[in-house]
Amino acid sequence: MSERNYGAEIDALRKDINELKELLKGGKTEEETSEDGQCGSESADKIEDMSYNKVLHSLMKRIQGECEADGSTGRVVYTGCFASGGRESVWTGQYSNDNLLKLIEDRSAEKVLNCIGSGDKLNIMLALLRKPMTVAQIVSEGGFNSTGQVYHHLNALIAADLVLEDPNSNKGTYIIAPYRVQGIIMLLSGISDMIEGDFGTEQSWY
Repeated sequence: MSERNYGAEIDALRKDINELKELLKGGKTEEETSEDGQCGSESADKIEDMSYNKVLHSLMKRIQGECEADGSTGRVVYTGCFASGGRESVWTGQYSNDNLLKLIEDRSAEKVLNCIGSGDKLNIMLALLRKPMTVAQIVSEGGFNSTGQVYHHLNALIAADLVLEDPNSNKGTYIIAPYRVQGIIMLLSGISDMIEGDFGTEQSWY
């Protein structure tokens, strides 16, 4: 497993925050960020008035212009936070849609979904998202029949680097790996979009 470059991630985060600050200050106009605003293919229709929020609208037009310039199919730009069990995670970043589609081609998506695809594993993750827990607590509060049942699924989640022992608590207390919280919440957001269709506050399909 390749080592994460936290320095580069922090630099990218700072760049995104500075760009958003410029937009909030009115430092960039819609005309400066993108003349045309089409995303990817030249055959795509231009989307007008995609957001009532001027800051988001300007940001979206800039992203569309960049995607058109580099010929990509698009980009996902995201920000979010999650607070539970006395802990908080915050994040912002972006992914190329083309790179996301490659996760299907190289079977990475299949491996991840297979790893967490059982109801028991998801219930363990749900319990640990709410607060740090021991195995006994997971059995009691998660509706499991035995510690053996929990360990069977917990060990798989630990091996997948989704769960780890809490370094700030007594040995035997488990948490969702802090650097995985973002991915889990975003995965659930995507599932909500597939279930509800109009779950997000602003969506367009052309």
